[in-house]
Amino acid sequence: MAYTKDSLWKTVDWWAILLYLILITCGWFSVCGASYDYGEPNFLDFTTRAGKQLMWIGCSLGLGFVLLMLEHRLYDTYAYLIYGILLLLLFGTIFNPHEIKGSRSWIVLGPVSLQPAEFAKFATALALAKFMGEYTFSIHKMRHALIALGIILLPMILIILQRETGSALVYLSFFLVLYREGMPGSILLAGICAVVYFIVSIRFGEVPMPDEMTSWGEFSVFGLIILLSGILVSSYCKQPRVVQYILLIGGGATLLGILFSCYVIPFDVAYLQYGLCVALVVWLILLYLRERMSNYFYIALFVIGSAVFFFSTDYVFNRILEPHQKIRIEVLLGMEDDPTGAGYNVNQSKIAIGSGGLLGKGFLNGTQTKLKYVPEQDTDFIFCTVGEEQGFLGSAAVLLLFTALILRIIHLAERQTSRFGRVYGYCVMSIFFFHLFINIGMVLGLTPVIGIPLPFFSYGGSSLWGFTILLFVFLRIDAGRER
Repeated sequence: MAYTKDSLWKTVDWWAILLYLILITCGWFSVCGASYDYGEPNFLDFTTRAGKQLMWIGCSLGLGFVLLMLEHRLYDTYAYLIYGILLLLLFGTIFNPHEIKGSRSWIVLGPVSLQPAEFAKFATALALAKFMGEYTFSIHKMRHALIALGIILLPMILIILQRETGSALVYLSFFLVLYREGMPGSILLAGICAVVYFIVSIRFGEVPMPDEMTSWGEFSVFGLIILLSGILVSSYCKQPRVVQYILLIGGGATLLGILFSCYVIPFDVAYLQYGLCVALVVWLILLYLRERMSNYFYIALFVIGSAVFFFSTDYVFNRILEPHQKIRIEVLLGMEDDPTGAGYNVNQSKIAIGSGGLLGKGFLNGTQTKLKYVPEQDTDFIFCTVGEEQGFLGSAAVLLLFTALILRIIHLAERQTSRFGRVYGYCVMSIFFFHLFINIGMVLGLTPVIGIPLPFFSYGGSSLWGFTILLFVFLRIDAGRER
């Protein structure tokens, strides 16, 4: 069914547009508060950051209007072409001679700098929605799952090669989309376990237990592997007796090992746990061969993969991560106290937010921001300006606005009549959620500082245009859906 321009304005979701307009307006005032110095030209002067941001906002509104005017089927038809063009841009940017803050992710065109990684998000979302929207697609087919994974990982790898790790990590949010479309929960569990293993092994790898022979890191991770194996057998194999053997033998042997090490002969209990895991793998494989139940084999692979990942964390942390990335993780985990170095941004940000109190100091009255104590206070750390000037109530209001937008996108995604529209909608939601969660976490010192912007608030044209394209393409797809 074809829709006229008149019917478009009746079918487009005005609630989402209203939330968008409120957020970009609040974002502009935040940029004003973060960048303005008394005695400088007024906010509308295009030589100031506030003036430039207003120009980006004007361009974004025009861009959103153009995207709504285009035929919604174009996004489905040319999804792969758009994806391919952005991949070529990402590849070419790797060899870009212009380096900004150690990253080669920017294309400099005279006075304008653009970051292709921001636009590659919507291109990847379109390509993923196009592929998963095919009638024959099934996430449970290995070939289809691997292609979907490749669509996500290819731009991610290219962005990492540009030394822009923060932007690359955003692409992990697409796994939430795969989970919504039927990806087994065990894969999501494996990802969560990998994060837990990494944190525990890095934070507690050198912390000794009371016997002074065993580290809390190894003991905790291998104890968790045994426990999770029992839970997986209970969930996927439905064999209560096998679960009892795993938990009783694994837990009992570990407990006896601790007592023996503490009160008889000290030894590294982790070696006992290694042996228990090896025995567990052998037993699970034997059960698989005897009962022909593939879930036993997959659980055995989970145990092996968990152990391999744990032993690789030290190499990754010390050999692969850059020094500044290492120190940020160590500061976050409380392993290092570096208030004037890697922890400076976060400490100053928390001071700024805390000084705002309940009601804030008022627009343009923030002392931390006026004295430029917080680096990147109008880009990655702009939320500290909101906290200082508008206080707890203003910060809560901003978070409620973002929550309302995310919930609205979920509502729109669920009412789509095509899988293409639904998948793209959940891609948009996942990207917004990831940016919001990580950025606010950075400012509050709850997540590592990886340098990603707060949607519609952080200064800069690339991020604002990228988020605008993401949202308005989805609004056009939603307005053109069959009813």
